[in-house]
Amino acid sequence: MGAYTNPIYPYKAPADLMSTPPQRKPLIIIGAGPVGLAAAIDARLQGLDVLLFDDDKTVSVGSRAVCYAKRSLEILDRLGIAEQACNLGVSWNIGRTFLEEGEVYQFNLVPDAGHKRPGMINLQQYHIEEMLIARALELGADIRWQHKVTAVTRHDDHATLTVETPDGTFGIEADWLVVADGARSPIRRHLGLDIEGRVFQDRFLIADVIMKADYPAERRFWFDPPFHPKQSVLLHKQSNNVWRIDFQLGWDADPEEEKKPEKVIPRLQAMLGDDRPFELEWVSIYTFQCRRMTDFRHGRVLFVGDAAHQVSPFGARGANSGFQDADDLMWKLGLVIKGQASDKLLDTYAHDRQFAADENIMNSTRSTDFITPKSRTSRTFRNQVLALAKHYPFARKLVNSGRLSMPSFLTDSVLNTPDTDSFAGQMVPGAPMDDAPMQVNGQDAWLLDQVGKGFQVMLFVDAPPSPDVLAQLASCGSAPLRANVLPIKPSPLIVASRPLNIPGVKVIVDSQGLVAKRYDATPGTTYLLRPDQHVVARWRTLDAAQLQAALARAIGGHIGQA
Repeated sequence: MGAYTNPIYPYKAPADLMSTPPQRKPLIIIGAGPVGLAAAIDARLQGLDVLLFDDDKTVSVGSRAVCYAKRSLEILDRLGIAEQACNLGVSWNIGRTFLEEGEVYQFNLVPDAGHKRPGMINLQQYHIEEMLIARALELGADIRWQHKVTAVTRHDDHATLTVETPDGTFGIEADWLVVADGARSPIRRHLGLDIEGRVFQDRFLIADVIMKADYPAERRFWFDPPFHPKQSVLLHKQSNNVWRIDFQLGWDADPEEEKKPEKVIPRLQAMLGDDRPFELEWVSIYTFQCRRMTDFRHGRVLFVGDAAHQVSPFGARGANSGFQDADDLMWKLGLVIKGQASDKLLDTYAHDRQFAADENIMNSTRSTDFITPKSRTSRTFRNQVLALAKHYPFARKLVNSGRLSMPSFLTDSVLNTPDTDSFAGQMVPGAPMDDAPMQVNGQDAWLLDQVGKGFQVMLFVDAPPSPDVLAQLASCGSAPLRANVLPIKPSPLIVASRPLNIPGVKVIVDSQGLVAKRYDATPGTTYLLRPDQHVVARWRTLDAAQLQAALARAIGGHIGQA
């Protein structure tokens, strides 16, 4: 056993960036954490030049964000690192909650079979960052280490940055600036932008413990266990024999004292037993915070991830919601940078992800209030629920030890075209797409691997489409935006119930019938899909005019029009 060693990334002198007047770059990102790196990768996949500044020269210290949800893994599939992350991480679907030593509740994140990715993997944040950095560099992102952005000035059509380096300070301009510099966000503070919400009066100890143990790969949460009475404990298995253990300490605990090994080790021995050898890799103290900025967009400056919103660690909503921020933002920003959409489209990033942040904060606050009740009434309710859950199934559904990250359904997005036909199931406009097994050219594959490369039209058939249908598909090659016609070309994807040869069109075979089941599809059913794998419109029959209008709406063509 041995502790993880952080890689050191090379510093590059900024001589090529220094000029008078300052250089103008189309896109600059601040912060090489998971969310900033995901945004940089997405930019490169769209062919955009991107410059990324980070004030450090290595990855994060300690496990930090450790749980990556199924939706994040699907995003990382599109970015190109999910397979590597899943191979190294610990996959799990089952979570268990205990009162003292007895189990009172369990859940399964993916109760239905037929999904490529598990409900969750556990993997230390530093491993994810290493993978993202390698992928970003492979795609040609310009990452500058030890480049600290100390000032940002906003203008109508750009932002000006001041950057400090070991070789001096320089100025540079960005047409668009994405801020992903973390929960304390120096840029947010520098600009005097608000972040509002609650800080909960409790403290928790994180211990990353290196040990060999045969505990199952499950999320385990204890209320009032005998090894840590009157408080709660959370256990997660990570890669390379590292276990993440969170101990509730109470608000009166001294953070500096509680981090000392002579305080941490007895707690671990009480839980694990005196005879189990282990090594401390990292220790930290944190408090719960549920806060967000009022607005994630400030002209040419856009905030993502923890810089924009913060939630308590229980529930795994931090990095997971940050990945969804980047996923939502970057396809919209790509269209704007390429001149294919008005910058008003970026207002929908702020609106939709602020809605998602509010949803996460609501669930996180409920979890936090249950785990750390702050009134006699709340504590009485919590204790009665736990006592009843031992014996009565109805009470187990009320046990809230951290409702886990789920993707937001953006059903109120102005980009959606409302249904005019009747559908069953969850794949409503605004929904993140469900995965399903299928076949391509006789080989087993997955639905989500076929989408997410721009707008796409998904048409369900049980026989070769008529020439009229194929002509309507071919006619959907541009979207009208006011007086202009912009080259937004949704690629056709035909889902067939049996193998079909349709020249010039990609055909996937719904080999198990799960695609049609999950999308409540019958022959002729048509879906319009966003680049971030969200449904944006659907119909029972293909109509080129409806599809064209929905595509124009999906790129913000109606925003600001009477």
